[in-house]
Amino acid sequence: MPLERYHAERPTFRARVIAHKTTRQVALGPHVTLLFEDALTIQYQVQEMLRVERIFEAEAIDEELAAYNPLIPDGDNWKATMLIEYEDVEERRVALEKMVDIEHRIWARVGQRPPVFAVADEDLDRSRDNKTAAVHFLRFPLDAASIADLKAGAALGFGVDHPAYTHSIEAVGNATRESLVADLA
Repeated sequence: MPLERYHAERPTFRARVIAHKTTRQVALGPHVTLLFEDALTIQYQVQEMLRVERIFEAEAIDEELAAYNPLIPDGDNWKATMLIEYEDVEERRVALEKMVDIEHRIWARVGQRPPVFAVADEDLDRSRDNKTAAVHFLRFPLDAASIADLKAGAALGFGVDHPAYTHSIEAVGNATRESLVADLA
């Protein structure tokens, strides 16, 4: 939307996106959250970036779209932003040092199938040998059989298996499951 139109529609659009996002979040324990992206969540992020930065030139808008569009699912996967959250700065620092490589230990499970581990940070590496980042971008690739099982009603679970942090959910709620299945072709 052009900036003027977005300014006028922002309160309504923002409320719609916030409501939409409630079905696209999965908490893995108290400190890791997966925020599943789709066209609407990415449109909101782009609109907000254009608004804050006062970007209105076509070339600059195209640059923002090129940066954010890869975060939209492709029909055979999910894409998520993973947040590692600790309120206390020192506790967060210590935890991130212990959680090196956690981004490669996040999985999704369809029904009784083996877990599918996320592909992490395809754009750039966000971890170092002694510390992981608090934000990672994940892609969960799904095969045709898993997609068919999900569309037929199979349970959907998520988890993290890392020596410093292990949590899982056997089955997400129906609203979250339906929202994520809608991303699949």
